[in-house]
Amino acid sequence: MDIDFVVLWVDGNDPEWLAEKRKYQTNVVDDSNAPNRFRDWGLMPYWFRAIETFTPWVRKVHFVTCGHVPAWLNLEHPKLNHVKHSDYIPQEYLPTFSANTIEMNIHRIPDLTEHFVFFNDDMFITRPMAEQDFFKDGLPCSYGAEVPAQFLGKPGIWQHLIANDMRIVNNHFVKRDQVRQNRKKYVNRAYRWQDNFRTEAVEKLFPEAFLGFKNLHAPAARCRQTFGEIWRAEPELLHQTSLRRFRSNDDVNQWLAIWWQLAGGRFAPYVVDNVVEDVTQESIDALCDIITTQSHDMVCVNDPTGDLDFVTLSERLRRAFETILPHKSGFEK
Repeated sequence: MDIDFVVLWVDGNDPEWLAEKRKYQTNVVDDSNAPNRFRDWGLMPYWFRAIETFTPWVRKVHFVTCGHVPAWLNLEHPKLNHVKHSDYIPQEYLPTFSANTIEMNIHRIPDLTEHFVFFNDDMFITRPMAEQDFFKDGLPCSYGAEVPAQFLGKPGIWQHLIANDMRIVNNHFVKRDQVRQNRKKYVNRAYRWQDNFRTEAVEKLFPEAFLGFKNLHAPAARCRQTFGEIWRAEPELLHQTSLRRFRSNDDVNQWLAIWWQLAGGRFAPYVVDNVVEDVTQESIDALCDIITTQSHDMVCVNDPTGDLDFVTLSERLRRAFETILPHKSGFEK
């Protein structure tokens, strides 16, 4: 089976990109257009080193940007496909600064395989992984136990996205039918017994609608046809989401594609070994230890809101990745 990787990247320091962004954004800076949404930590060389070292079986890497590329990137690498937004996103949606637009049109990328793994640029593989960690028998490996949505902490766009995505899932899938057909996927020995107990309780108490699935900020296996199905099912919703230059409370996002696969029973039960950690002065020691000891398959280096010592923290992270990936990859000049 051919499997591609897709990764999104933006150079938040590019003056041309910043000037264009300022033309469209309002004076209000919220969690849709705050600087940390676009900040580059200088870690992408290690992303490519990890792909070459730990997943050499990948067919092609689709590197998606608005058009700019890092100066160090070797565009002649046979496995690299630099994809500009204009190469696949309809012109009426451009320019865009919304991850939701970029992600929900991703199935339009030319030469993208049916089976692919989607990455944000803060998600890293840290030790060898096999194709079977992402797809089994043609099905994406996913955690399918039901997890009721929990809305905690400071209100943000991400909470609206969860609600919007689950509304669409329940509008198109009858939970009773899906549970009857795929019960052994929602309750499975791959999960902890506590997870299975929770799922069984939720199925009995709330049989009419899915209450939520686990939201993993991790590399995720996708099928290209899933995005096409969602566009055919909800063309106006996807059109309006794609028209917005920045993320909005009214959008849906790429979690919908994962949850659509889960609700439809088109997945292989699997527990993803991924850690998500904000980069802060308090967390940096533990985060660097996770990287250097390679204690998990994958790690998400999450850029938090608020003030931080960016120079010091980014240097700490680079040193940690250098420990496990010291040699240049073929993706570097």
